[in-house]
Amino acid sequence: MKFKINRSLYLLVVCVFLAKGTNGYSQTEDLNDLYSWNSIGLKYKLNKKWAFSLEQHLRLKEDISEIDEYFTQFEAKYKIFKNFALVGGLRYLRENDNQGNIQGYENHFRFQFDAIYKHNIDKFSLAYRLRYQNKNEIGISHDEGDYANQNIRLKTSFKYNLRDWKLDPKVSAEIFNRFQEDNDNNGFNKYRLTFSTDYTIKNFGEIGLFYHFEKQLNVDLPEIKRIIGLKYTYTIK
Repeated sequence: MKFKINRSLYLLVVCVFLAKGTNGYSQTEDLNDLYSWNSIGLKYKLNKKWAFSLEQHLRLKEDISEIDEYFTQFEAKYKIFKNFALVGGLRYLRENDNQGNIQGYENHFRFQFDAIYKHNIDKFSLAYRLRYQNKNEIGISHDEGDYANQNIRLKTSFKYNLRDWKLDPKVSAEIFNRFQEDNDNNGFNKYRLTFSTDYTIKNFGEIGLFYHFEKQLNVDLPEIKRIIGLKYTYTIK
């Protein structure tokens, strides 16, 4: 058990080191930031077909010194057959706008739909997710300049199942394609790489640790986000 804990701490140290990595010569401090994304959630498995989840998230920015946003998310998942499922989600957000002349918290609403396919090859577990998401600010009309921010996201991931080891490593890559009315920057706008693991404790829940590397595409000075995160989920069956 001590060996496993030491390995977990080592993974955390590596993630933090990568997150604090040096900036490239073409980047400014404002375009290369360290974030922290943390969540706590409750999952309920109604039967073999249906599952529901409710999560509360807190995200920090500016080298984990300022609140970026916090939100509540509800999801419903329906398994069509063994390896394929559809998921719908709703998210209410409070975003901290601390730039420009008008600052403060803004209310946003987002909905999303996922199609997920999973399968196994030997000791590898592979998953593919296609997501459509739509987000806009509450209380601001279309005539006032609030255009829905829409994205198509494609994510692929794989996990390696190690024998007698509960912290199986997982790696994923995701590409974002934005399409928004009255926006000249539509198209593929960023990608995200993720390294993660999780640990299940009997009668307690699942604890997950992850590191994201996210970078903008097709801009002269791309924004880079290094994100470390912790999540906890309790499942009711």
